[in-house]
Amino acid sequence: MEWKRGASLSKMKVTLSALDTFESSFTPLVVIELAQDVKDETKEWLKNRITMRKKDGGAQLLFRPLLNKYEKETVENQNLYLVGASNIRLLLGAEAVGLVKECNDNTMRAFTYGTRHNFKGFDDNNDDFLTMAERQFIIKHELENLRARDEKMIPGYPQAKLYPGKSLLRRLLTSGIVIQVFPLHDNEALKKLEDSWYTGFSLKYQPIDGIRGYFGETIALYFGFLEYFTFALIPMAVIGLPYYLFVWEDYDKYVLFASFNLVWSTVILEAWKRSCAGMAYRWGTLVMKRQFEEPRPGFHGVLGVNSVTGREEPLYPSYKRQLRVYLVSLPFVCLCLYFSLYIMMIYFDLEAWALGVHENSGSEWTSVLLYVPSIIYAVVIEILNRLYRYAAEFLTSWENHRLESAYQNHLILKVLVFNFLNCFASLFYIAFVLKDMKLLRQSLATLLIMSQVLNQVVESLLPYWLQRKHHVQVKKRVQALKADIDATLYEQVILEKEMGTYLGTFDDYLELLLQFGYVSLFSCVYPLAAAFAVLNNFTEVNSDALKMCRVFKRPFAEPSASIGVWQLAFETMSVISVVTNCALIGMSPQVDALFPESKTDLVLIVVAVEHALLALKFILAFAIHDKPQHIQLKLARLEFESLEALKQQQMKLVAENLKEEGGKEKEGGLN
Repeated sequence: MEWKRGASLSKMKVTLSALDTFESSFTPLVVIELAQDVKDETKEWLKNRITMRKKDGGAQLLFRPLLNKYEKETVENQNLYLVGASNIRLLLGAEAVGLVKECNDNTMRAFTYGTRHNFKGFDDNNDDFLTMAERQFIIKHELENLRARDEKMIPGYPQAKLYPGKSLLRRLLTSGIVIQVFPLHDNEALKKLEDSWYTGFSLKYQPIDGIRGYFGETIALYFGFLEYFTFALIPMAVIGLPYYLFVWEDYDKYVLFASFNLVWSTVILEAWKRSCAGMAYRWGTLVMKRQFEEPRPGFHGVLGVNSVTGREEPLYPSYKRQLRVYLVSLPFVCLCLYFSLYIMMIYFDLEAWALGVHENSGSEWTSVLLYVPSIIYAVVIEILNRLYRYAAEFLTSWENHRLESAYQNHLILKVLVFNFLNCFASLFYIAFVLKDMKLLRQSLATLLIMSQVLNQVVESLLPYWLQRKHHVQVKKRVQALKADIDATLYEQVILEKEMGTYLGTFDDYLELLLQFGYVSLFSCVYPLAAAFAVLNNFTEVNSDALKMCRVFKRPFAEPSASIGVWQLAFETMSVISVVTNCALIGMSPQVDALFPESKTDLVLIVVAVEHALLALKFILAFAIHDKPQHIQLKLARLEFESLEALKQQQMKLVAENLKEEGGKEKEGGLN
């Protein structure tokens, strides 16, 4: 089997030049919505750039309006356009983006059009070789890589400046000419996925490969992690239940439970890395080459030349960004943290007031009143988290980070610090300042349960109800049309364009991280937390699936090989849990009674145990390899073959150069 990229590239040029980009009927994959007042010359220019041949600077895709000119006379004018591509164009695009597919010899290799018959499941007469998510990802890649050549501005919009190499789609979006670009649902494939995923509410494994085929690797990894984490919580829930029922006040007996918790948290996170590596290898993202990251759409600066790429792009001094981070963002975050602590102290005042009322009255009504401050505080925490999230997004965007990865890292850091303090500060204060274990249990239970209920309602149930109402309105509007149009496609596009945009897995991972904190940080005080988390996650799987399929627009697939920075966040939380659990056990009356004379000995023993458990955690993390042995071997083999291919290519070039020099010397001798 030969893997000659040069041959495939020449084949690509020949095939691309022969592609027809003016097919009147094609399967729409992506929708582009323009603003209502966009000028005709702008529409024509955009159409030409999308359908133009690659060698002329176009994307060579298929493009048509949702409604033709006769249909627009009887239907409200919608600036909606459909984008698709022929099967050959998609295959060539798969090579361009570096998609990795399984070969007939069971290895994973980067797909090339010239060697397409060497890949498992490929057939020239079969259009199912690429998944729907991969096809839409290719379309998105081609649209984003439409770049300005010699244009100085977008036709019809002199204020929308262009320069060579600027992404046209990003300029159109930031100028408000393009409202949105989104992939269409495939209703038949979606129905099949729903039937195997969440309809019926039965306990079953999720169709992770099916989710990946429809939504892409990033979302599939989230649902894979959610399922894995839920099943990993079951041992904690099973062991925690008898502790809750029989040894509630004997904190010294929680030593074994807390120790198991610490080992458990390490093992599940390390085992997840192995499971994740297996999925990523099977999907091809583990060996997918990382592409050079382009500037994010919101990045702005003075036009200059990038010293790495040599292309013109906005440049922004890093010292200005650092000044914004340290002189504005950091003080603002500290101010928000102070405000969060101030709200926490108000909560404790309410707790003291409710306790005083109950002690004076002693009625059943006042016993219920004891839970009211915790419920109010839990609601306030959720509101503050969401308000702060908007502020953090605005600040991080204002900091003007060049790369999307840098933007995400700064945003995640801001949000994690605030959410951690906002959600857990009161628990730490109760545990280590007030030293009131009964109040700690009550507060932990209330915060955990209320946060789970609020998240279910706000993230899934409420949006689904609103979406159902909108769906009914769209159906009535389409049924009232007298125009002879493709009502099914028209209804689908109109419905989907009004859906909310899924903003990524950030909030979903954050919810799981906070849940992990509630379970692990204070496990020796409230062992029932794991049981509540398991019950929540079984419904979370279904509500998140409903959200993805019926509430939000279909997101573009994003190749991913891991859960990224969230793995580090979970590992950090597990390290903090070692310290908190050891401290809580050391503070218990039973342990404290063992050292009546010297508290120094108690502190030293607790610190020694904590260090020993941390050492055990790191030993376990080192002993459990991130990738299974068989995947390590396959990756090593691929690396060896690529090095050999590179060596042969270099030897071939050397041989050609020597041959050319020898020919020149021979000619010189003859002369």
